Amino acid sequence: MSRRTRRLVPLSQRAVPETVRARMHAPLVVVLGSPAEVVNLLRAGDGAEAVCYQMDLYQAERLREALAKANINAKVTTAPDLWDLPAEFQTAIYMPARGGERELKIDVIEQAFHVLRPGGALVVWSSYETDPFFPSLLKKVFGRPHEVRTEINTVLWAPRAGDRPRRRHEVTFQARVLDGPSCRFVSRPGVFTYGRFDDGARALAETAALKPGDRVLDLGCGCGVAGVFASRQTGPEGHIAFVDSNVRAVALTDLNARANGVTSFQAVASSRVEGLEGGPFDVALANPPYIADHSVARLFIERARELLRPRGRFYLVTKQPEPVAELVADTFGAVDGVPRRGYTILVA
Repeated sequence: MSRRTRRLVPLSQRAVPETVRARMHAPLVVVLGSPAEVVNLLRAGDGAEAVCYQMDLYQAERLREALAKANINAKVTTAPDLWDLPAEFQTAIYMPARGGERELKIDVIEQAFHVLRPGGALVVWSSYETDPFFPSLLKKVFGRPHEVRTEINTVLWAPRAGDRPRRRHEVTFQARVLDGPSCRFVSRPGVFTYGRFDDGARALAETAALKPGDRVLDLGCGCGVAGVFASRQTGPEGHIAFVDSNVRAVALTDLNARANGVTSFQAVASSRVEGLEGGPFDVALANPPYIADHSVARLFIERARELLRPRGRFYLVTKQPEPVAELVADTFGAVDGVPRRGYTILVA
């Protein structure tokens, strides 16, 4: 196997480095990571008491299933912030996604400090044999980190000493739709369209035909942009139901809806589009993530059909119109496509 091929092997298929295993002291928190990566790590932990933190309910459910299948007893918890967990852990282990969001990595390191006991340690297991990013970041937050490199891994660890203020990595952006009023939104790492109004969400908001008093379902709401702009058209008699599987996104949506004067709304964290009140709905807006099997798009389409009133309107934004349009047609019947800003809005 070539050196380059070895580097591309995911952490879930690598032996857990002895440097990591030696520092898996309970109570232990595993921060994010894919289900396969977390299972691989905890198998090497000799039964260390562990809590697994996730930000997304869908990912948390997959992780619970994987842990149960592997017969690993660990608790999976979700929260908008890692530091929502108590500061009681002796070890925090973070396996950052290769090529993942830079700002989320910074946010995780900052927050990991605050869930550790004094003297507890953060361990970063990086898939890079020479990691260019984390040494300076850990030095800034924890002080001088320890580092061990192998042919295919870098492991860094640093103990918590003293205290430091909590710092939120927030970006506020301002946006408007067509000639409507401008709105301000707070966004944070780990949530769709961090720091900007995504062109797909903008295209969706520009295309949807809404009327005063409409009850609107915003599926995959992110930080709430589409639903907030929808409320500008539905007015005080309308109602917006925001839903997302990312619990940080839902917390931001609640904040942004209130700050922008949405008077009647519900923000729900759900991986299955459940727990919604105020239906049936007149309009459903869907902005699903791009997943190869289109499973989330299929979920949004099917649940929208169930939650809309007869002759309710459905709008879905996508860059993959052909396969997704088939799903919409299978559920709704006739479907139209409206091109806008390099996307297609499917209307049914």
